[in-house]
Amino acid sequence: MRLLVLGGTEFVGRAVVEAALARDWEVTVLHRGRHEAPPGARTLLGDRTAPDGLAALDEDPGAWDAVVDTWSAAPRAVRDSARLLRGRAGRYVYVSSCSVYAWAPPAGYTEQAPVVDGASPDAGPTDYARDKRGGELAVLDSFGADRSALVRSGLILGPHENVGRLPWWLTRMARGGPVLAPGPRELPLQYVDVRDLAQWILGAAEQGLGGPYNLMSPQGHATMGELLRACAEVTGGAAELRWTDPEPVLEAGIEPWTQLPVWVPPGSDMHDALHSADVSRAVAAGLRCRPVGETVADTWRWLQDIGGTAPRRPGRAVKGLDPEVEAKVLARAGGAAGTEGV
Repeated sequence: MRLLVLGGTEFVGRAVVEAALARDWEVTVLHRGRHEAPPGARTLLGDRTAPDGLAALDEDPGAWDAVVDTWSAAPRAVRDSARLLRGRAGRYVYVSSCSVYAWAPPAGYTEQAPVVDGASPDAGPTDYARDKRGGELAVLDSFGADRSALVRSGLILGPHENVGRLPWWLTRMARGGPVLAPGPRELPLQYVDVRDLAQWILGAAEQGLGGPYNLMSPQGHATMGELLRACAEVTGGAAELRWTDPEPVLEAGIEPWTQLPVWVPPGSDMHDALHSADVSRAVAAGLRCRPVGETVADTWRWLQDIGGTAPRRPGRAVKGLDPEVEAKVLARAGGAAGTEGV
């Protein structure tokens, strides 16, 4: 297979390139040159935000079986690349997001749920949901529904994460001491390891899949308790998980998802939207998800290998909870918080 990856040097794009190279695919990567592409990939340089940003592709005589695009800013960048490649690539796989669904999708929502209004393939930067939906429309305009796969991913974790969710929890556990663990510990989560996402994307390209797919684990593949216990164990066991009911956490003004990454309170619109999607279509098309302990351990190993500080993608909110706020909530919760040593 001949694969073109637009990006391909960070997190999702990098995982796709590494997985394709491991399959002995011929991989070309178009990127801005800020980071090195994985060894073995052929590199083209270009900045899609610049007027001539696709010149390297325009001048290259190559053709590809599939294109993978992870773009998440102005949809017009996807429009331009899709138009340029529609006669030179067999299939366009666009890594979109479950954020494209109109808020708030109900628990169990499928790919047929309503999507946000106001998105355009010709737009400049708007907001994340409309940017991603605009990117989907751009791909559909050039490749049609039969030759395009829309990968509506949810929470993505794993090595090379540049968003800051799992790296923050790992760093916090490594610091040790009492840790505010937002409950309930049996809270079901949905996420996907970036490497499992990459394998599914390559499988979609091979099988010629088309249309939208919700792409994250089945609900309850892991729980909040399993995730945080794995983080505490892999970092040395110096952390004491203080399980705290959602009410004291929310009353303290702590923001779910950002200040306490991954966690959103049960019964909320956010939990239904982020951890309750129907993923049966992706599972039927080959999605396989590794155990949470493997994702956590491999991410910790990578984080240690790079010196303990994870890269952070520009323009994304800083994740994590201020230690003083954490201490105040734990002190206020007192005996109401259940302690779990590791």
